[in-house]
Amino acid sequence: MIPRTIVARQLTRSGLLRASSSYPSKASLTAARGLVNAKQSSWREATAAAAVQQHRGYSGSATAAQSEKETITKLLYNIGSRKEVEQYLRHFSSVESQKFAVIKVGGAVLTDELDTLASAITFLNRVGLYPIVLHGAGPQLNNLLEKAGVVPDYHDGIRITDEKTLEIARKVFMAENLKLVEALEKMGTRARPLPGGVFEAEYLDKDKYGFVGKITGVNKEVIEASIRAGALPILTSLAETPAGQILNVNADVAAGELARVLEPLKIVYLNEKNGLYNGDTGKKIDVINLDEEYADLLKQPWVKYGTKLKIKEIKELLDHLPRSSSVAIISAGHLHKELFTDSGSGTLIRRGFKLFHHNSLEKLDKDRLRRILEQEDPQVQSGQVSVSSYLHDLENTKKGFKAYGDEPYEVLAVVKNDDETSSGVPKLDKFIATKAAVLNNVTDNVWALLSKDYPSLTWIVDENDANKGWHFDKAEGSFTKNGKTLFWKGLDDVGTIEKVVSQFLDAQTKEAVTAATSGSGAFTSGQRRSFSTGFNKSTSPFKGGRRMFSTSSSAQRDVKKIGLIGARGYTGQELIRLVNNHPSMEISYVSSRELEGKPLEGYTKSPITYVNLSPDQVKEKTQSGEVDAWILALPNGICKPFVDAVESAEEGKKMVLCDLSADFRFTDSWTYGLPEFNRANLPGATRISNPGCYATGSQLSIRPLLEHLGGAPSIFGVSGYSGAGTKPSPNNDVNHLKDNLIPYALTNHIHEREVSHQLGREVNFMPHVAPFFQGITLTVNLPLNKTMTSGEVREIYEAAYENEKLVHVLKGVPLVKENAGKHFARVGGFGVHSSGKRVVVVATIDNLLKGAATQAVQNLNLSLGLGEYTGIPLD
Repeated sequence: MIPRTIVARQLTRSGLLRASSSYPSKASLTAARGLVNAKQSSWREATAAAAVQQHRGYSGSATAAQSEKETITKLLYNIGSRKEVEQYLRHFSSVESQKFAVIKVGGAVLTDELDTLASAITFLNRVGLYPIVLHGAGPQLNNLLEKAGVVPDYHDGIRITDEKTLEIARKVFMAENLKLVEALEKMGTRARPLPGGVFEAEYLDKDKYGFVGKITGVNKEVIEASIRAGALPILTSLAETPAGQILNVNADVAAGELARVLEPLKIVYLNEKNGLYNGDTGKKIDVINLDEEYADLLKQPWVKYGTKLKIKEIKELLDHLPRSSSVAIISAGHLHKELFTDSGSGTLIRRGFKLFHHNSLEKLDKDRLRRILEQEDPQVQSGQVSVSSYLHDLENTKKGFKAYGDEPYEVLAVVKNDDETSSGVPKLDKFIATKAAVLNNVTDNVWALLSKDYPSLTWIVDENDANKGWHFDKAEGSFTKNGKTLFWKGLDDVGTIEKVVSQFLDAQTKEAVTAATSGSGAFTSGQRRSFSTGFNKSTSPFKGGRRMFSTSSSAQRDVKKIGLIGARGYTGQELIRLVNNHPSMEISYVSSRELEGKPLEGYTKSPITYVNLSPDQVKEKTQSGEVDAWILALPNGICKPFVDAVESAEEGKKMVLCDLSADFRFTDSWTYGLPEFNRANLPGATRISNPGCYATGSQLSIRPLLEHLGGAPSIFGVSGYSGAGTKPSPNNDVNHLKDNLIPYALTNHIHEREVSHQLGREVNFMPHVAPFFQGITLTVNLPLNKTMTSGEVREIYEAAYENEKLVHVLKGVPLVKENAGKHFARVGGFGVHSSGKRVVVVATIDNLLKGAATQAVQNLNLSLGLGEYTGIPLD
């Protein structure tokens, strides 16, 4: 999928490291270094350590300040890419303190995530930033009202506030305000409580709402005085009339008014859920484009009460700010990602642009149309066709055309009703977009609009396009030959598909003849290409009516040179065996600190000796072209120096990196390597994060029923002790394991977080280690949102994995001893509770093979243009 995002984010980012003659204390330097050197360190641990150092009285000289700034910059590189961090630092360096960010904190955050919130805010302050924090206290107020026998009442999402409610609200706001201030000051961060005196108001409607205020003014001086004194302003949403009467104001409304007056670069709403969630599907909403979606969104039955008020207030706020402004709704733990990276976190809300669709050139803006064609269309840029000739061709299309796009013409899609192939299927003749439109998902919005008009469609793209995964995602089938890929969707009849493919092949033949007779290739050297995997004549595009991904034929296949870093472990040994038997891969380097200088055993293609490669040596060998792909089989938190080394050596063509650790499984810029569900994005991918063993088996167990889930899945996992690695520990001590089953990491296991992240919903995972060496068994409890039978469930899994060679569906319960040493996973059981609303699925997988090494080879095959299952035993 095209990543969600963010030219709008780049224009509305908050100020990081503003220009100043002073720098943070040595305490923050200590915290930053801790985060740079240990990725697993939490914000809480780092900022707490900083506070301890600060209380010991450290102070920084000019030299120390410069060193501190450099360390903080390195920390930011650890959170985001070097390019984006440097871009944000340049963009935000001149921002005034009070214009950095308004952060609205939900009351539930103060109860459940106070330490996380205080740590995140403390870190921002350590790098010289002064966010203006405004908090609510809704859950706390409801709790005290219930104890006082007062029933909360709402009208249009607004809390009706009588005298008793206001009395309790004032006490609650004071208490919560001081609680946050004290949490910050315990971490060495100066903060000033401002429970009142900031907002002036009048009654909104006293008869209807009681003591509820409508803000009429904001006293900026109070906030600015706090910042001048070096203290973070911590506000509540309580307001006062000119006569001094306290009035209750919704915190979201107050944050909006504050933003209108201060016009900060960033407006952040913190909640405990890390975004807004669709009440029907339960899935997080990544982006809301208000111009297109606002009216329909408010009609949704789940949009009510505070949610409706929040969306209305954000809409009104953004209507009065520059179109590039945006609002982010995230959790406290993701605050740093929102501020320091392109991808952000949570839900991004922006105005966006209205979309259009016209079937006449007269209705199109000719100047903007010409501009996007000249700037983004490869055919126009290469000189194959001029803008004038293309527009003339459109005017003379026999059955007409339809053009789609957005108001600023950053996306243009053109569908021809007569596709000139007599197949009868409309042809997407052009789909071009600026980088800004791609990053902001305007492409998805335009696609959704044209798909309503054209449920059936074909289109052709060229190889090597950066967005080829997007096309694979939109298509239901594809066929590749000679560097071009034919895509289609909505074609259920095999005869129609065969006709479309046949005409595509005929056109390819004519093009080749034309190129040969003209003495030139089909594309000029200056033309940009798009979209492809390779071509394999033995692969039918019609099999099972499923999407097929063809790869290069063996006759044309080059042998790919592999560098393996971290070969001592069990997974490294399995990788060596697989590459040794792979017809199109060979090992160039194998690196292990413990085995340096020893011969590589079990590898027969050529004599190889273990080396101990440093990051600099990896950089050197990347530059020399001695390696086509690096496999990183290292423990968690170790591989980043090697990744940095490779990235610093890349010039033009990118090196393929496949990381077997968990370091990049939550990083959007890396491709998640679970081919059964992410195959479209793997051809040509250069940054692949190999899934975890438990995570692979869990997702294979859950994904087919994802849309039918009625609650959080619970996963009881048992692994052989090889999963604990080669470093001695109780979890791989045979004597300790004898006659034993050892639970560990009872909550928040890295694979629990990984599966939840990839599925977009929470799962519960309970791992155990057993006395056997190799293999995993997973017993997965799945609540259903409708009544189903065991047969119906099994049919869903059989359909999902019908053409998957590395996933076998059984009627019975798979056994771990029968799957050990096998390169495929097994899924079965399908026991349904008597209520029909709960199913138990059992999966087995070899943790070292499909759970690690085999999957890495599968991913590399796809990335490097080889047959997906080449070199993988399928028996």
